[in-house]
Amino acid sequence: MTCPVIAIGLDSAEHTLVQRWMREGRLPTLARLWNEGLHAELDNFAVYSAELPWTTFLTGSVPERTGYWTPILYDALTYSVRQRGGYGFDPVPPFYALGPDWKVAVFDVPQSVISDRVSGVQALAWGAHSPQTPRASSPPGLMDELIARHGDHPAFLDDNLEPWETGREGPFLEKMLTGIRRRGEICADLMRRDRWNLFLTVFGEPHSAGHALWHRSDPAHPLYEPPADGVDPVLQVQEEVDRACARILEAAPADARVLLFSVHGMEGNSMDLPSMFFLPELMYRYSMGRAAFADGTPGAPLPEPRSLLRDRHWAAEVYARKVDVNPLRRLARRHARFDYTWEIEKRLGWGGGPAHPNHYDDLRFIPAMWYANCWPQMRAFALPSFADGYVRINLKGREANGIVDPADYDRTCEDIARTIRDLVNPRNGRPIARTVHRTRANPLPDDPTLAEADLVVEWDPVPADVADHPVHGRIGPVPYRRTGSHTSEGFAVIAGPGIPHGSLPKGHGTDMAPTILHLMGAPVPNSLDGVSLLNRPEPEPLRGAAE
Repeated sequence: MTCPVIAIGLDSAEHTLVQRWMREGRLPTLARLWNEGLHAELDNFAVYSAELPWTTFLTGSVPERTGYWTPILYDALTYSVRQRGGYGFDPVPPFYALGPDWKVAVFDVPQSVISDRVSGVQALAWGAHSPQTPRASSPPGLMDELIARHGDHPAFLDDNLEPWETGREGPFLEKMLTGIRRRGEICADLMRRDRWNLFLTVFGEPHSAGHALWHRSDPAHPLYEPPADGVDPVLQVQEEVDRACARILEAAPADARVLLFSVHGMEGNSMDLPSMFFLPELMYRYSMGRAAFADGTPGAPLPEPRSLLRDRHWAAEVYARKVDVNPLRRLARRHARFDYTWEIEKRLGWGGGPAHPNHYDDLRFIPAMWYANCWPQMRAFALPSFADGYVRINLKGREANGIVDPADYDRTCEDIARTIRDLVNPRNGRPIARTVHRTRANPLPDDPTLAEADLVVEWDPVPADVADHPVHGRIGPVPYRRTGSHTSEGFAVIAGPGIPHGSLPKGHGTDMAPTILHLMGAPVPNSLDGVSLLNRPEPEPLRGAAE
């Protein structure tokens, strides 16, 4: 039997908070679906935790099959990196590419591209967080029509907010709420245009708000300060999403089955500083025997977390901490506007070591990128990252100017892993790294599906703004960047005709594609790596979230 399916993603909605707010009566639409249907917690990949969830959702496949680990590509022959965007569905298509017999509507799913194997409508990059694809639609005029009728997303490609930008918090939140309302109207409009076998959309606003406003919501965050009006902004975003979901479901067919899901969650940001700054600086000190940035003495007294508040630009404030014997360059970096420091360094030179961010065209806002000019001389270096830490060994026979002999690969990986594990957060005495993973046994495999990093670092979940190392000294403190980052846990709620009430065993992000196909009554290919949540053992009766 075929049934229409409405699949609504809540990007980075934290399942523990969602359940609490349902119990408190703050999310009545989600609570009703939870109480009427099935629910399950989801796991996702512990490594590449921010880069993988949407690609594995869209393909139902693990990265070893797609070869897509991250939107950042590294070239070992040139020591360069570039952003490549979302996965191009080659060789693995999106799970909803079902051919002409299945009508599918896809609106604003992140990290996707238009697929010519989909029968129906697709509109991408209207307001998704980090869409990883150009704005486009099929048919081509659909996006322009939707924007003309309902409006553009007011924060599209402008949804970043640093914690020191307190004057922008109110306008930022209002843009999020406006975007949610417009998204609900667009989805209801599209829903009424046809009887879709599958209607798929994703709310990106919980993702954006979590990154930007987590310190206003989580009392455990080092920068926590409740909002002036006393209203949790992350909750406000989720409440507006709940209301928009109600509008979408009002427009849905009465016999539709509904899947609400989040393929990963959110917590205090323990990734940005360790991956973007501490790790590349540690690898520089490990390889070069000297500091490049934010040199300090382990055990020295620590100031409170702060910002220079010079020009409200995180990268500029980090770059101001570059170690340099030239007093003019040091003075310029700390007191001149960021663009002026580039002009000054073009005249005085940059002083060696990592280069000015403006030296790079792409990813210059990530400090790991600043070290790229030094990578050919380093034994190992940190690749740019949006979440976990990625270490690449400068290997002979693989890198253009490799230093480490393949015979020393295992020993070097073990030495670097031990060095990383020795990093400590001096504010609490905890190791900053939770786990260091090896990605390969053979250093020179000819396999394009493997991850480019040789080591992947999972960080301790407690945010850190400073790191002490017994050999390589103190790094920092530096200002916090985004205050929320991802967990690998999510959830799914399934409701509608023929769906009982209860709890399902924990699933995985790759299970969402086969679950949706199962709910539709569509064929589930054996090539998918996940399994339908409905093919797991019979659910156990459970009290509802709002009961």
